[in-house]
Amino acid sequence: MNQTERYIIGVDSSTQSVKAIAWTRSGEPRCEGRAPHTLITPDAYRAEQDPEEWWSAAKTALRKVTATIDPVAIDGIAISNQRETMALLGVDRRPLAPATVWLDRRARDMTAVMIDEIGRDRLHSISGKPVDVIPCIYRLRWLRAHEPDLLDRVAHILSVHDYLVMQLTGEPAATWTSADPFGIFDIQTKTWSRDLLDHLGIDPSRLPPVHRPGAQIGVVTSQAAAETGLLAGTPVFAAGGDGHCAGLGVGAIDPGTVYLNLGTAVAGGLWSPTPELSTYWRTLVSPTGEGYMLETVQRAGAFFVNWLLDNFAGGRADPSIFQRLEAEAMALPVGSEGVTACTYLLGCMDPHWDENARASFTGLGPKHSMRHLYRASLEAITLEFARALAEMTRRTAGAREIFVIGGGASSLLWRKMVADATGFPVHRSLSDEASALGAGISAAVGAGWFPDFKTAVQAMCRTAEAIDPDPRMHDAWGELSVRQAGVFAGQNR
Repeated sequence: MNQTERYIIGVDSSTQSVKAIAWTRSGEPRCEGRAPHTLITPDAYRAEQDPEEWWSAAKTALRKVTATIDPVAIDGIAISNQRETMALLGVDRRPLAPATVWLDRRARDMTAVMIDEIGRDRLHSISGKPVDVIPCIYRLRWLRAHEPDLLDRVAHILSVHDYLVMQLTGEPAATWTSADPFGIFDIQTKTWSRDLLDHLGIDPSRLPPVHRPGAQIGVVTSQAAAETGLLAGTPVFAAGGDGHCAGLGVGAIDPGTVYLNLGTAVAGGLWSPTPELSTYWRTLVSPTGEGYMLETVQRAGAFFVNWLLDNFAGGRADPSIFQRLEAEAMALPVGSEGVTACTYLLGCMDPHWDENARASFTGLGPKHSMRHLYRASLEAITLEFARALAEMTRRTAGAREIFVIGGGASSLLWRKMVADATGFPVHRSLSDEASALGAGISAAVGAGWFPDFKTAVQAMCRTAEAIDPDPRMHDAWGELSVRQAGVFAGQNR
């Protein structure tokens, strides 16, 4: 390693694993450590994890980094966390129950209850989130209804970020963007909502203090240093939600820059100076703390494609299946020769917010095959995003370019679809770890490497090739969108 090089560490604690990456001032990943998380699913509606495993995995990942680079050269650390995942701790700071993961749907009946008690519009205006089972507020309401004694014994209600900060520094601390996804955070005042907490019967003291992104929120303790290989006294800075950090990691922090994560779930976002509300997106606090992020989410993105291949195309054991289907689908015209997919395999978030919606294919005939289903699936996911983005651009300064990340970004076909369907150039990020980079950028700003987030993004975000939209495809994509939107709306009825 370069003896004069300095590093910051971005930690991405996601649903399946934790990654700790040492970043340079130019945004290069110098080394990394990884460790898996265990997802526990006791039944079809529950998804849980052991919070103590978050810390053991983080320790493993960090030790791999500090075994490679000199910890003296580390100027700070920040954490990106899986959103809407919640730990309940007692006064001894030990878990009182398994943490509930964002995939958990035990509170599916509480959405209607909360609409009756508080009102759909009121919930939306405070939190920025249309009513949906994912935010933690509905699990808290479920606990109040079904396990009130447990809820009353809780001393600390923490996100993954807050929990890991507690392990590193000795005290839990939230950021605006780790608190934001809980659904009990007021996105305009940047405080825990007293109205919502009072309704749930939860004292605000049980929530951690919230901090602006990039703020220093503590230092690594001697005990944490011994367990991770970090130096005691290493500054810890506020980062937050992984989707927020992913947007930061591709520079989507000013008007016109859009991020699109073509991952297991597909999420895309556009910065807005004001907290615009719509059923086409969730309104988030910006990862820089300045302005807001409008975010569209499809639960079944690449998950739907993988499910299709696993169940109807012989599975993904042979990696060449993607190359073969890509080539075959590329040869088809826009519209997949009449086949239309509805990809609501896991229900629908925006724009219908219906967890009971389900997937389908329509327009099938004897000439159609797996290549048509594959292409129609990508077209459906692409156009769902394109329609949401069109709504966003009508409410903000508008988009000018899209930066794609996630596993699906490796697909030339998918990137071309996004460009042609939206009419915007599509850039591929050079980093496959945008959330960890976003956390690293927060630490870099906090450590004083750069005077502000904009300067940090210019220095640390790097992109590969871009695809320009083909204007000749505009009408074909517009016609398909009208046909597809009708199928989606019909499926949602």
